[in-house]
Amino acid sequence: MQKIKEINGLKTESGSPYLLGANPDHSGCNFAIFSKNASEVTLLLFDKKNIKKPSHTIKFDKKINKTGDIWHIYIYGINTGQYYGYSVDGPYTPEKDGHRFNKNKLLIDPYGKAITGGYKWNESNAYGYIPGSKYKDLSFSNEENISSPVKSVVINYTDYDWEDDKPLNIPLRDSIIYEMHVRGFTKHESSRVKHPGTFLGIIEKIPYLIELGITAIELLPVHEFNEHENIRINPITKEKLVNFWGYSTLSFFAAESWYSTTSNGMDAVYEFKDMIKACHKAGIEVILDVVYNHTGEGNEYGPTLNFKGFDNSIYYMLKDGRFYENYSGCGNTLNCNHPVVKSLILDSLRYWVVDMHVDGFRFDLAAILGRDTSGKWISDYSILAEISNDPILSNTKLIAEGWDAAGLYKVGDFPYGWAEWNGKYRDDVRSFIKSDPGMIYDFSKRIIGSPDMFSYRDKKPFHSINFINCHDGFTLNDLVSYNQKHNENNGENNRDGNDHNLSWNCGTEGETDNPDIMKLRERLMKNYFSTLMISLGTPMFLYGDEMKFSKKGNNNSYCHDNLLNWIDWNLIEKNRSFFEFCKFMINFRKNHHALRRSIYFSFKDFSGNTVADINWYGIIPDEPKWEYHGHCFSFLIDGSKKETGYDTDDDNIYIAYNSYWKSVVFKLPKPLKDKNWRLAIDTFNEPSFYENGKEPIINTESYEVRPRSMIILIDKK
Repeated sequence: MQKIKEINGLKTESGSPYLLGANPDHSGCNFAIFSKNASEVTLLLFDKKNIKKPSHTIKFDKKINKTGDIWHIYIYGINTGQYYGYSVDGPYTPEKDGHRFNKNKLLIDPYGKAITGGYKWNESNAYGYIPGSKYKDLSFSNEENISSPVKSVVINYTDYDWEDDKPLNIPLRDSIIYEMHVRGFTKHESSRVKHPGTFLGIIEKIPYLIELGITAIELLPVHEFNEHENIRINPITKEKLVNFWGYSTLSFFAAESWYSTTSNGMDAVYEFKDMIKACHKAGIEVILDVVYNHTGEGNEYGPTLNFKGFDNSIYYMLKDGRFYENYSGCGNTLNCNHPVVKSLILDSLRYWVVDMHVDGFRFDLAAILGRDTSGKWISDYSILAEISNDPILSNTKLIAEGWDAAGLYKVGDFPYGWAEWNGKYRDDVRSFIKSDPGMIYDFSKRIIGSPDMFSYRDKKPFHSINFINCHDGFTLNDLVSYNQKHNENNGENNRDGNDHNLSWNCGTEGETDNPDIMKLRERLMKNYFSTLMISLGTPMFLYGDEMKFSKKGNNNSYCHDNLLNWIDWNLIEKNRSFFEFCKFMINFRKNHHALRRSIYFSFKDFSGNTVADINWYGIIPDEPKWEYHGHCFSFLIDGSKKETGYDTDDDNIYIAYNSYWKSVVFKLPKPLKDKNWRLAIDTFNEPSFYENGKEPIINTESYEVRPRSMIILIDKK
């Protein structure tokens, strides 16, 4: 039994080092944090979130409140709603050994489950050094920011009625992922939701998600970040820019308060759980885009808010002590494969799965998590392998962005169990559809699950996350409307954003009322979306693409909290035909398990019907043309159960592409005995698709595929 000690009127015990963070029980709360190199740790308690002075200041006794490198204390009477922070003292010797301790700065808890208050980084007291000093970051700030409005909040994360909520565990091969920004999805007034731009706003749009047919939403970062960190001004409108996307995490356990109805971190936790529970009841999984490769504290000139103040030399990858490795392109790189940081990441992931009920994660710049402390790639010996072998995490969806900002590109080379964003799929499909030469062979590999990239690691086709558009880059509508990026509103003289977009404006840059160009653009968009849905792999598309949402050519809209990111829901009616087409293609994929195989094509006939599992054709059956200047391509997928690995037969599916600018007549392969070819899709036509059971019979031996269009035939009786 621990000895009770009174400190400043509070009953305390030495506490436990086992669970980091603030963990309340029926009698009080245990506080525990890690710091190897600190000389002194002080816990500050606040009665209110905006109060400037702590109600209690509790200095940890090294003999009583420290076990190894864990500082801990148990305080009676503390429970949900208690505001707190830390002051940590130690050496400030960045040039010598990377230490940046500053006891004058209020730090949030690295394991804190809720954060409250607004960040004020334009004030000098947010920094551990003296801004403007001739010694720069080597100077030491004696200015206190204990009155900072940003504080951690104790929350009993088990105090929630999940009812019977359980993970949905939808197989990845059956998944259709919808990448979404919480605020952008419902912030526009046309969304007509009660709580626009919030977790609860998503709940109100669940009927729409069901209608669309997706199986999972992938949310851009919802870990706590500072939306006001951007210091730039929109040079066109003069409005202040923000960090809208949120790829700048400050706390890996706290839900972003900006997305709650009250901008309060505690409410964000409960409203996030409400969203998860509602989505699961509707059969929709929730995947989080997580950023464990860097934090929002920036480089040596960034603020001291969390990890810098607790143990800078351990949490970050440093060079020469003072400076930060920048594999992330965001100023710093988290030291992901240090044992302490590994534990932080694993604990965070498990928390979001076990206590917040999320279904999986997409890891931003995940290649960084495979680097050792010297920057070398060690995927099978890194935290990547630990995540995919973890008894809890291995049962969730693990999706990697397989590159980083320093040039490391490892798509297909992640440990088994990882799915990966397939950037080659995006690029090769874009190129072929827009008629670039020399793309047929590469295009063919992408639509069969990219076996050249994934199969050698014993991965399955569904481990390729196929996408044509995502938050980072042009929308689908802009992909066919702009040749160049138009990021002038970002305040960086149009230097930011990718210049390699593989886009085509169809003859006019930007918006147009030319009916021929408008028809061509829609046809290309249908080609793109259809290709995404018939390809082996797991499809993902960007929110708003199904209704032709445009960002006016801005391919890096990270800094805009305005109409560039807010979905205009009026577009559904304006572009009804395209919206209905996207719904049909999603449903078409669901109805044809031959498109959702878990095994790669073998190019052999296992069913004995003289048709291989896939057959490459050109304009004439059995004569594929792989020539450099070719733009025509077709293939036949056998839907027999002995070919697909399913329990029932599917239709045979014939798909023909004409990326040429003139019509081309394709000679059709013969349908199986007692069956007919029926037309499911012709993207040149309007409305371009035929509902199940209403597909017209093709009685001819050939079919004219019109310019820059594609067809899908199925064989039925």
